Amino acid sequence: MSYSRYDFYSDDPIEETPIPIKRKFSSILAFLLLVVGGTYLVQTTLAANISLNTGAPVEFGQGVSATTACSGATNLIITPNSSFVNVSGGGAHYFSSVTVSNIPSSCNGKDFIINAYGTSSSAPLAIFNSTSTTAVVYSNAGTFELGAGTTSGASITSGSGTFTLTFTTPVATSGSVFKVTLQSGPHSQTVYGVTWTSRSSAANNAWNSVTFGNGIFVAVANSGNSDRVMTSPDGITWTARTPPAAKSWNGVTYGNGTFVAIASDGTGNGVMTSPDGITWTSRTSPADNGWFGITYGNGLFVAVSWNGTGNRVMTSPDGITWTARASAADLEWIGITYGNGLFVAVAGSGTGNRVMTSTDGINWTLRNSAADNGWHGVTFGNGIFVAVANSGNSDRVMTSPDGVTWTARTPPAANSWVNVTYANGTFVAVSRDGTGNRVMTSTDGINWTLRNSAADNSWNSVTFGNGTFVAVSFSGSGDRVMTSN
Repeated sequence: MSYSRYDFYSDDPIEETPIPIKRKFSSILAFLLLVVGGTYLVQTTLAANISLNTGAPVEFGQGVSATTACSGATNLIITPNSSFVNVSGGGAHYFSSVTVSNIPSSCNGKDFIINAYGTSSSAPLAIFNSTSTTAVVYSNAGTFELGAGTTSGASITSGSGTFTLTFTTPVATSGSVFKVTLQSGPHSQTVYGVTWTSRSSAANNAWNSVTFGNGIFVAVANSGNSDRVMTSPDGITWTARTPPAAKSWNGVTYGNGTFVAIASDGTGNGVMTSPDGITWTSRTSPADNGWFGITYGNGLFVAVSWNGTGNRVMTSPDGITWTARASAADLEWIGITYGNGLFVAVAGSGTGNRVMTSTDGINWTLRNSAADNGWHGVTFGNGIFVAVANSGNSDRVMTSPDGVTWTARTPPAANSWVNVTYANGTFVAVSRDGTGNRVMTSTDGINWTLRNSAADNSWNSVTFGNGTFVAVSFSGSGDRVMTSN
């Protein structure tokens, strides 16, 4: 049984003006015919792999081929899947995931748009999150990410030239899906960090730092009992974990398959490491300093301290063996990041010199800060370094294209801004004070917009992972986490 390719034609939603049919087909990646019924419900795959090319239509069950948009003459391999889900009174097979592979670099920077249709309507079916009809996957320089409007109810596994999009809350039964469309188009950015939701923390500890790695969020605290670590797969549900010592854990990062946390107290054991965020091991620090900021870059963990004499930096290739390094000056170094081949640290003390930089984490050079503020957090994104301060006047943000020359910027409120991160085209900073406005966002690090925090807690750290910004707090009653996606 076969069909004409025009039997399955629908308008390309990316185009806004009428164009010839031949050109319309050149912008449509594929229509996959997914007629499923009867005995097909027991299958785990709706259709076999489909090689898309510019040839003639293929037979029923295999799809209809058309000239691809971003992939040109390169064949895409597409595998849609179904899975059985138990529901009240029985169960059903749902359109649950789709894998696209053999994606060329010409698709970098593009969005893949996925829809499903029934047999009688031109309106797309809801396929996840109860009512969401469109799933978007973004090719970020060949790394595939959840796109605009697809940050919840779905997850993605990215590989080299391939991705699998899985609907964690599938809606369309496989029997209702007649065809699936896959199209490419310009990347559409979601404005992130706007709406925040309170989440229950694992304990009312003074959560000081949070990071994401290996599919899990990890937060550490500088107060509490034997529960000064907590982990979460999604930023919403948190589980208390036991560190090897109840120390003042101030910073945590992830790199090279290892979580590393640092503390400001203890004797010779101011570091701990974990492969999974759950089981932790004490490590020997080279000095009993007030270690606070830590980052990973260029194969090296680098931590900075607010005290010590000539040894306010330490480095490690693996998080286990550490070596003391001399900072550019004995200032109160609090924040550190890595970007564009450079380590950049910021301080809360000093006169015109509250920045230092290093290409190797070992040799450091003082730089002029834009103001003598209490610089507390620093990050790199979109080709620019951004630092935030918890003191100062109307200049509590500074930016630099190279980590060397800094320019003061004006945040929308003179809050105690203590931490900043960058992801999905957005800088997000959090504050310890303010009334309903303890978050601010920016797409360029220069122009900032206040956002309502989920609660007026002392938000101390923010990170991004799996499509979600997560912040943790010093204060609050059971709500010391907030998320935004």
